Amino acid sequence: MSWATVERVVQSDGAVVAVKRTTYDARLEARGLRLLEEAGAPVPTVLDVTTDRLVMPWVDGPPDWESLGRALAKVHRTTSTCFGLDHDNLIGGLVQRNTERARWGEFFAEKRVLDHLDDPAVPAELARRLRAACDGPLQTLLGGHEPTPSLIHGDLWAGNVVGGRWLIDPAVAYADREMELAFMSMFGGIPEAMFGAYLEDWPLADGWEDRRPAHRLHHVLVHVRLFGAGYVAELAAILDALRW
Repeated sequence: MSWATVERVVQSDGAVVAVKRTTYDARLEARGLRLLEEAGAPVPTVLDVTTDRLVMPWVDGPPDWESLGRALAKVHRTTSTCFGLDHDNLIGGLVQRNTERARWGEFFAEKRVLDHLDDPAVPAELARRLRAACDGPLQTLLGGHEPTPSLIHGDLWAGNVVGGRWLIDPAVAYADREMELAFMSMFGGIPEAMFGAYLEDWPLADGWEDRRPAHRLHHVLVHVRLFGAGYVAELAAILDALRW
């Protein structure tokens, strides 16, 4: 499933750019890239944007995963008073609701779990279990260490890292930074060097391993909605592990 195409273009002045054509409003992506850039993330600078086209410099390696890990820690130090964002944006081809909340457990339950459950791709029994979790144990677990709202990339996996040093395709919001690292480790491709550099710069709070399965629920639900039944077993396994 694809929501965009990217073309490498050599301009008349010799500059090489990436021209990304989208089926969604590219201005939302540009806004996310600019927020990350302002926070110190290595992202390609937006050169031009319309509703369906984004132009950026063509970027590549060499890889520098350690520097990327430290840069991500710097981005996460950009904070807000609330979880969420002052506008909705996108993750994959889906609208990502970012209505601000003061408490992380409440925000995650409402905007990163419940918002997915009316999609028919989510089996009814798993949706029931998730709704029950959102009414209590999920919020209790995630709110236990009182996280600060940190700016996160929001969709950080190997496919959204170019050349081992550039971040692309964000789904930004202010969130618990643990959610970012929980997703990064899900599908492989992010070297341990990046995690190690991040944690050396800014260790996580005690108990993060216990919260990690719950923080993965959002991205697994996104994959269930976008790609179907292949991810349902993973969703069920997380709920079983958490005994929800």
